Amino acid sequence: MKIQIIMGSTRQNRFSEKPARWLFELAKARTDFEFELLDLRDYPLPFYDEALPPAMLKGNYSSEIAKRWANKIGEGDGYIIVTPEYNHGYPGVLKNALDTVAVEWGKKPVGFVSYGSAMGTRSVQQLRQVAIELRLVPIEAALQVPVDMFRAAYSLKEDEAAKLFEPMKPFANTFLDQMAWWTKALQSVR
Repeated sequence: MKIQIIMGSTRQNRFSEKPARWLFELAKARTDFEFELLDLRDYPLPFYDEALPPAMLKGNYSSEIAKRWANKIGEGDGYIIVTPEYNHGYPGVLKNALDTVAVEWGKKPVGFVSYGSAMGTRSVQQLRQVAIELRLVPIEAALQVPVDMFRAAYSLKEDEAAKLFEPMKPFANTFLDQMAWWTKALQSVR
């Protein structure tokens, strides 16, 4: 089974790579799942412009990039979304990526890693609502990068930032355990 870690920002000089890669390296040590890191920069999706809602298209997307995104998302059995908080919400590019496909998300767990003002909790609150509508199952645990850690790690290289994230390791392991449990449970009902 595969859990995909999605970097939810495409900004220049973005921070999402640092916690995403740290979590990915931590997760790779597990033997119960395969983990994959997905970068929205690799999927420059057009703003959703299909004639029908994605659920009605049933996977028949007209955009080649949307088809590639749908195929990649369809490979996942669970998702971890790493998201910043922009103006009390999450990035538009992430919303577009979520909205572009439909059936591929269904009956799979999703967990959130957030950062920014208020540790990104407001963006996760909104994402939980969207996830439920997409028939994703948000897990209880979430990882929030503390603001002081975010500020300290922002300008550091990834390997230096990873050292600052080490105090989060016990929480990250609990988070990954919940993802594993829900991924296995939901696979049986899909």
